[in-house]
Amino acid sequence: MSRRFGAARLGREALMLLVACAFIFPFYVFFTVSMKTQAEVASNPLGLPTTLNLDNFATAWDRGDLGEAYLNSIVVVALSVLILVGFGSMAAYTLARRLSRLSTVAYLVFLVGLMIPLQLGMVPLYQFMNSANLLGTWTALILFEAGHQLPFTIFLYAGFIRALPREYEEAARVDGAGPVTMFRKIVFPLLRPITGTVVILTGITTWNDFLTPLLYVGGSSQQTLPVAIYAFRGEFATDWGVLFAGMAIAIIPLLIVYFFLQKYFIIGFASGIKG
Repeated sequence: MSRRFGAARLGREALMLLVACAFIFPFYVFFTVSMKTQAEVASNPLGLPTTLNLDNFATAWDRGDLGEAYLNSIVVVALSVLILVGFGSMAAYTLARRLSRLSTVAYLVFLVGLMIPLQLGMVPLYQFMNSANLLGTWTALILFEAGHQLPFTIFLYAGFIRALPREYEEAARVDGAGPVTMFRKIVFPLLRPITGTVVILTGITTWNDFLTPLLYVGGSSQQTLPVAIYAFRGEFATDWGVLFAGMAIAIIPLLIVYFFLQKYFIIGFASGIKG
């Protein structure tokens, strides 16, 4: 009995190690290639670098003007997430707490937005941005990202709000608090876990978005990091060390944000699905 248990446990641990290696291997390739010269990448792409070639990072930063692209990405992500958290939480609270036919229909309409392929709206949205003279500006990206991810944001918030007890709101209502005050001082602080989830998911999606910034701000001074890094790819040859170094620079903020918000991400996502 003990041998069978020991073998089963050893097998599970070996499987977990294999899964961990499968997740770690892309990061290994990612960071080792970013520290190799072009000749070393061609001769030994998967091996360890003989020397740490940090010049690739300086070259990527200067060649792609990543400082300005960093600023553009930060502004677009910050404003898009701020709009999503503000409007998404208020809309979800209204739809989750008002038990009427209109609120149910409105919630279903938002859920339909999760099922519509993005590609169906690319041409009319581009024409709208062009007619509104918004191409080449942050405004076009912020409007697109906020509108595109609002249904998913409402879905997460509404599921979490339905799991919250109503006693706090009823007590605040008895004390004379209005709807705005009650939401701002009572409800929204309770949404901290799911807000962390919304910030991470929508922030990562907006930060990594490539196609929309390429269409709306490609070639302008407002281009974001993915578009700026895409310029490292040559028509006939690509300096893979510089390209991977640029991607490493771009991924650092995501790792930092996720490190600080991972607790809220796990709790909030689990609670939202349960609700």
